[in-house]
Formats: sequence, structure tokens, C-alpha cells
Amino acid sequence: MNNTLTTDEAKLNTGAGARTFLSAATSGYPSISPAPLAQSGSEPAADRNVRVPAVSCRAVRKRFGEGEAAIEVLRGVDFEAIQGELTFLVGPSGCGKTTLISVIAGLLDKNAGQVELFGQDLEALTPRQRIRFRRQNLGFVYQQFNLLPALTAAENAAVPLLAAGLSRTKAVERSKALLVKLGLEHRVDALPAKLSGGQQQRVTLARALVHEPRLIVCDEPTASLDHASGEAVMQLLAENAVHPERAVIVVTHDNRVFHYADAIAHMDDGQIVRTESRPEADNFVPEGERARA
Repeated sequence: MNNTLTTDEAKLNTGAGARTFLSAATSGYPSISPAPLAQSGSEPAADRNVRVPAVSCRAVRKRFGEGEAAIEVLRGVDFEAIQGELTFLVGPSGCGKTTLISVIAGLLDKNAGQVELFGQDLEALTPRQRIRFRRQNLGFVYQQFNLLPALTAAENAAVPLLAAGLSRTKAVERSKALLVKLGLEHRVDALPAKLSGGQQQRVTLARALVHEPRLIVCDEPTASLDHASGEAVMQLLAENAVHPERAVIVVTHDNRVFHYADAIAHMDDGQIVRTESRPEADNFVPEGERARA
């Protein structure tokens, strides 16, 4: 997984930098107004019968390395995530799922093909415009949590709001409310080192959701969670997905949560091999389980 942070974000990984950020967020970052839900290049999905793509990938290719050592991880991927839906991306380890969502999020550049988010090609933007677009429109839940060690759980979850220029008091108040919904009401003031892996994962999810982005991309969001916590996470993601101008993409191997999906895209060997809609997804059985059935 490419967990590359922006230069500004990387600076926050020291305790001093993190605390400075909290006290001077509006001066340390460009002021960013919340993104309007309807933007040029896309029409709002008026109802669930109108299938408007939030994400559109066409013939996307991505390779690592050059020459004879090159490895092609994405081999002409065609993929859509529809506004107002929760789309699962499933497949065996190493098939390219994390690479695909990293390309979608603008963390990796593709080698060929077309990727649009709400009608916008991120590679057509300048680096600064791309950062601004991502901060306004995208929430990303990493497999590795990337929490800032000197900040509390509530402060970590509030970082996108502080970066957008919201006051510290209001930002932390909103992040605490979200953490309560995720069952962390008694851990909002704890530092990451005092949190379990599952608790850190929920803080990471809160950080991705707190600024109400139009697109949420999650890499194994329930992997470290027990059943009850996993259900709480998926319910929260589903609540965000049902908004007609938002979308959620979830990479997962967790068949306990497949019933939340509106669509399940199956990936293998760098390609999307088939996509199931909700009626089929309700009876979905993973490939490995089919072999044992």
C-alpha cells in the first residue's frame, strides 16, 4: 500500500509539528471551503434509479519498475462506483485492489487509461489543485493508520477540519461526536499509543468521514474489528453512501459485511472480472468458500 502523505501532512508526524498545527491550522494550510455537492462535470443522482458515476475508470494500467523488471499490476481496469451506493472491491491478495484505489485517490499516477472523480480527471490538475480537490472531496481509510502520535484521538480525527480552517474548538467537538458514534466515547482524549489496533482503525475512519467528503475509499476497514465494532463501522459507511451525491468504495475480505454492499466488483490478476448488484450480493459467496461448498 502506498501510504505517501503530502509534504504538509508529513511534517505533522513529530510531536512539536502536530501541536503547532493544532494551534495554527488556518495559517499553516490554505483555507478550503467545504466542497459543494453538485460540481461541474457531473449531474446529481436524483434517485437510485439514476446511475451517475462518482468514479469512472476506463482501461486503466499501472506498472511498477521499468524494462524487463517491470510488473504490470493493473491490466486495463474498467470500474465504476455509482453515486448513492456502497461498492465493494473484492479479490485475492495481490490482485491489484489497493493499487486501484490508490490510483483512484490520486496517491499513485496511472500509466495509461482514464480515471474521473465526479467528472474530474485529477491528472489534469496542478499538484496544488489536486491536493485541494482531495481535501475537499475524498476521505481515505488506510490499512496503516497514519495517526499523529502527539495528538489525541479526537484531535487526530479533527485534522481535516482544521486543515479546512475550522476553529479547533468546533473541529474537535465534531470529531468527538463522530467518535462516540463509533463506540469510542471513553477514548476521545487518549493518544494513539494508548489505543488498541481496532480503536486506532475507528479513529482513522472518523478522520476520513469528519469533513463529509463526497467519496470515501476504505482499505480493509473492518479487518481489526470484532463483529459489533465492524457492524458499527459499516452502518456509518452505509449512512454516508446513501446520500445521492456521495459514494463509498470498500476493499475487503470480510464476508461478514458483504450484505451492506449495493455492488460487489470482483478483481483478479489486475482486472475487474465481474460485478454483482445488490440482489446477487445478498447471496454472495467468496470464491474460496464456493470451492468448499
